[in-house]
Amino acid sequence: METQMSRGARWGVGVVAVLFLMGTIAYLNREEIVLKLVGIAVKRRTPVGPYQEIVWSTGVDPQGRAPGERPPNIVLILADDLGWNALTWSGGGVAGGTVPTPNIDSIAAEGVSFTDGYAANATCAPSRAALMSGRYGTRFGFEFTPTPPGMMRLAGLAPRSPGRLRETIVHEDAEPVAYEDMGMPASEITLAELLAGQGYHTVHIGKWHLGRSKGMAPHDQGFDESLLMASGLYLPEDHPDVVNSKQDFDPIDRFLWAAMQFAASFNGGDAFEPDRYLTDYYTEQAVRVIEANKDRPFFLYLAHWAPHTPLQATREDYEALSHIENHRLRVYAAMIRSLDRGVGRVLDALERNELDGDTLVFFTSDNGGAHYIGLPEVNRPFRGWKMTLFEGGIHVPYLAKWPARIAPGTEVAGPVHHFDMYATAAAAAGAAMPDDRKMDGIDLLPFATGEAAGVPHEALFWRSGASQTALIDGWKLNVSDPPGRTWLFDMNADPTEQRDLSAERPVKLAELTAALAAYNAEQAPPLWPSQISVPINIDKDLTHPDAPDDEYIYWSN
Repeated sequence: METQMSRGARWGVGVVAVLFLMGTIAYLNREEIVLKLVGIAVKRRTPVGPYQEIVWSTGVDPQGRAPGERPPNIVLILADDLGWNALTWSGGGVAGGTVPTPNIDSIAAEGVSFTDGYAANATCAPSRAALMSGRYGTRFGFEFTPTPPGMMRLAGLAPRSPGRLRETIVHEDAEPVAYEDMGMPASEITLAELLAGQGYHTVHIGKWHLGRSKGMAPHDQGFDESLLMASGLYLPEDHPDVVNSKQDFDPIDRFLWAAMQFAASFNGGDAFEPDRYLTDYYTEQAVRVIEANKDRPFFLYLAHWAPHTPLQATREDYEALSHIENHRLRVYAAMIRSLDRGVGRVLDALERNELDGDTLVFFTSDNGGAHYIGLPEVNRPFRGWKMTLFEGGIHVPYLAKWPARIAPGTEVAGPVHHFDMYATAAAAAGAAMPDDRKMDGIDLLPFATGEAAGVPHEALFWRSGASQTALIDGWKLNVSDPPGRTWLFDMNADPTEQRDLSAERPVKLAELTAALAAYNAEQAPPLWPSQISVPINIDKDLTHPDAPDDEYIYWSN
C-alpha cells in the first residue's frame, strides 16, 4: 500500500510539474501562440484563390467632348509610411542619396512642390479619410486607425522589449468593433463620388483602409472599379524572387508576417493572388487603367502599400543595390526603387497616350516613416516618426504637376494639408464643393500658379486621443497626455523642433492651447474607441534602448 501510494504521489507530482512547465512555456510564448492563432483564423476566414485577369472598363466621354475640351484627368498616387528622407527631390535619399528617385522627383521638377506639406494624421487611415472626404476626419469621428482582430491585443500582450522603459496602456473598457465596420461613413461625399458627378470614370487600386461593410467599401463609395489590397504581403514569404527583412524586435512586424497573405480582390469579389510583386502589380494595372480610359475623363486613385512593412523586395531590385551593406536598409531601398519605377511607368503611360499635358497628378504619403522599421535616418532632418505629431510623423512630400496650368519647378511655402487635394481636384474638374457640411480643404491651384499670395492655411490641427497638435501662424503646439507634456516651437526659426519654448512663451502657449480647445469642441466623438496608448520615443528608433531622460509621447489607437 505504501509503495502504491508513493508511486501515486510521484505520478501526481510529475503531472503537476509537467502542467506547470507547460503553463510556463505558454506564458513565456503567449505572443507566439496569439500569432499562430491569428494566422490560422485569417487563412480560414479569407481563402485566396489563383490569379484572376482584370478586364478594365473602356468608354468615351459621356458628353462627347474632344480631348482639349474635357476636364483634366486626375491621378492621385499615395505612398504608405514613406519617410521624408526616402526621396532625392529635396536633397535627401536612402543610403546617403545613393538610391535616386528620378520619377517621383520629376513631378516636382515639372510641376509644384509644396515644401510644407502635411499629412492629415500620423497614421494611415485617418489621413486617407481626409483625402477622400476633404475634411478633418475627426469631424465625423474618424480619429483612430482601424486594426484587424488580434493586433491590438498582441501589442498589449507583448512583453517589454529589451531597453524599453515605458509601458503600453491597454484600455480594458474599450468596446470592440468589428474591423470591417471601422471606416468612413457612407454619408461622407468622397472625392470619387464628387468627380463621378462631373462625368469622370473613377478607379481605385491598392490600399483602402476606410471600411468594408455598411456601404464603406471603395466600390460603394463612388469608385466604378476597385482593385483592393485584400492583404499585405508583397510576394509569398518563400517565393524565389523575394528578399525579406523581418524585424524580430517589433511586435507589429511579427503580427503582419503571421496574419498577412498575398492577395487582392476586384469590386468586392473573392480574394486572389496577383501575378507579380505587389508594387509592380499595382503599377501594371494602373497603366492598363490609363490605356482603357484615354478617351474619357478619369480619376485614378493609386494607393500603394509600399514602403509599409513587411519589408519585402524583389531579388532584382535588391541585387541592384549591392553597395548597401545593411540588409534591412537594402530591402527598404529596393522597395523605394520599385515605387519610383512604378511612378515612372504611370507618367510614361500618360505621355504615351498623349494625356500628360492635361492630367493633374498628385503624389504624397499618408504619414512619415515608422520608428519600428529600425532605420534611424528615414525622416531626417525632422524629429519624430509615424505615430507622433512631430514633423517626422506628418511632414510629407506633397507634389503635383499639371503642365496646362502649373509652371515647371514651382515651389510653394506655407502649410498645406491632405484635404486640400480634394478641393484642388474638385476645382480642376469644375465640381462644386459640398455645401451641406463644413469642408476644410482649399483649392491650391491659385498658389501653384502664382495667382494667390500669402500662405494656404494660417491654422491646422491634428488629434489622435492622447496626442494633439495645433499649427498656427508659424507656431506649433504638441500635446501628449499621458504623460502630461506640452512642447511649443517657433517653426519659422526652428523647423526641426529642437527648442521647446513652452516655458519661455507662456502667452503664446496659452493662445495655441485655447485654439486647440476650440477646434476640439467642433469635432465629433470617435466612432470607435481607442484600444491602446503606446509610448513612442521621439528621437530613437526601435533598435535603440530608451534612456530615462528621453522625450516621448503617447499615441492612442
